[in-house]
Amino acid sequence: MAPLALELKSHPEIDAKICVTAQHREMLDSVLSIFNLKADFDLDIMKAGQTLSDITSRILYGMQDVFSEYTPDLVLVHGDTTTSFTVALAAFYSGIAVGHVEAGLRSFDRNSPFPEEMNRRLNGQLCTLHFAPTAQNRINLEKEGVDGEIFVTGNTVIDALKYTASDESLPMSEYLSGILDYSKKIITLTCHRRENFGEPMDNIFTAVKNIAEANDELLFIYPVHPNPIVKDKAEEILGSVSNVKLISPLDAFDMHKLMAKSYFIMTDSGGIQEEAPALGKPVLVLRRETERPEAIEAGTVALAGTDREKIQELALELLNSEEKYNEMANAVNPYGDGLASARIADSILYYYGVNDKRPADFCSK
Repeated sequence: MAPLALELKSHPEIDAKICVTAQHREMLDSVLSIFNLKADFDLDIMKAGQTLSDITSRILYGMQDVFSEYTPDLVLVHGDTTTSFTVALAAFYSGIAVGHVEAGLRSFDRNSPFPEEMNRRLNGQLCTLHFAPTAQNRINLEKEGVDGEIFVTGNTVIDALKYTASDESLPMSEYLSGILDYSKKIITLTCHRRENFGEPMDNIFTAVKNIAEANDELLFIYPVHPNPIVKDKAEEILGSVSNVKLISPLDAFDMHKLMAKSYFIMTDSGGIQEEAPALGKPVLVLRRETERPEAIEAGTVALAGTDREKIQELALELLNSEEKYNEMANAVNPYGDGLASARIADSILYYYGVNDKRPADFCSK
């Protein structure tokens, strides 16, 4: 949302305020700093061991207080988080219109990813403006019969790369540069999804361990999610592997720099499936399904699942087949051209009658 916040601030017709929940304080503060943004409202909900019910109730009450102080014409929420759904619900209760950035993504399995798939489905019913990254996302929303207007904009995550991963941006931190060894092929790993807890995560980490121990020319860099379930399992299986580095979470700037320096990426993240192709990096998705089928169709990602043998097979194929690697690395990114934030701002101005012309839809071809 950071590039969109900057875009909105550039329009004198729009008075934009930023509200944050601070569920992950350290990650949030680094992003605000990188983009030189300041929160106007901070719910400060971060507490150790909080459940989804805790998060939902704190945000709902917190937004009630925000809306009693400041009542906007439109609230923008992003993606599939519990924050996104709860803020949309709070706005609905207050009679405020909601715009959903990154609308229309679907895995078509209500329990996977959990609770993200249900969050985004519920947002589809709560929101009035739907900013769909791709034409397929629009089709998903139309099939569900959502109310309001749908705009195809591309994804703002691609816009963010202009600020963080370009040659003109600042260099990576000393912390990250001190970790990287360019004599090796660097592979970025991320794994944190709730549906991967338990046996799936065991399989993923064991596959990585096997690949790393059999290929000492590789260096795995894993910024470990702060969830204790993830941290403990990563340390148990990967902690003793010499060419796997378990590091603290990186801010958006360093994460993009790390991906740009990687040979390929293994992840169960959603956004990375969109970011990495923009950097020309193949992606192995460590999930059983993806709400981003456009990337599979374009050939920028491959669905590895959570089966140990399958993960190892696909990783070794990328390492050993130059043809397969180039095929994925050079595929066209279907998710954006870096202008999504401008399209969203123009769509808002069009919807409220400030602009007469509806902005053209993003098209990846």
